[in-house]
Amino acid sequence: MPAPFLLLARLNKNLIVITRPQSQAESLALRLIAMGSDVCVFPLLDIQPLSDPTQLKACLNRLTDYAIVAFVSPNAVDAAFAFLPKWPSGVAAAVVGEGSRQALAKHGVTDQTAKVLSPIDTQRTDSETLLEVLDLPALAGKKVLIIRAETGRELLADRLREAGVTVDQVAAYSRGSPPLDAKRRQELAELLALGCDWIITSSEAIRNLKEDVEQVAGTAGWQQIRQATLIVPHVRIAETAKNMGFEQVILTASGDEALIAAIQSRS
Repeated sequence: MPAPFLLLARLNKNLIVITRPQSQAESLALRLIAMGSDVCVFPLLDIQPLSDPTQLKACLNRLTDYAIVAFVSPNAVDAAFAFLPKWPSGVAAAVVGEGSRQALAKHGVTDQTAKVLSPIDTQRTDSETLLEVLDLPALAGKKVLIIRAETGRELLADRLREAGVTVDQVAAYSRGSPPLDAKRRQELAELLALGCDWIITSSEAIRNLKEDVEQVAGTAGWQQIRQATLIVPHVRIAETAKNMGFEQVILTASGDEALIAAIQSRS
């Protein structure tokens, strides 16, 4: 599949824009195309490997030291398994969303092969709801590893430490906004003209969208795109969108199935 996807229907007002990082967008895009949807992939996050993965490799070499290894995103899973040939026996994995659970499964880590902890409430999958399923008293005095981006929320680590858990955190990748080159400027201008539906899977992506739109089309462009429909898989992303002025926000559960169901319901 070429990257990025071509705009498939430049006059179609129901064009769906997937804003995930390129490597995570393809499977969802292919499924939507198979359903007959017109799709464009326009990443609003750029995921890059670490320039120096020495610390990551060192942590991965001693995973058996930890009672739980928590992954904050599918990117964290994929970046770790680039250096991890096999999941160690007896170590529990924890994830904050369905996408990360699926990423683990892709690498052979499932409920059948390991203990995988994840939030029960699929409508809100995050650090707070992951903490609800962890046995914090049993973890006191033990070690937990959190695999994440170079920057991110500290809530999970802070709450674990408050419960007497020894927490190590290690970066597995870096993320940022893709460069707004001439090609992206032209494509974004076309998307603004079409009035598309946007799949947004992180609050950071919305902030990057605002920055890009204002560079391409100014304040008027930002006012225009806030009339678009956003499809988001988390209440925190929905809250960010509404606080930034979007009124048409569809909140789904975590994972591709929920996103697809929401799009099908609009057909």
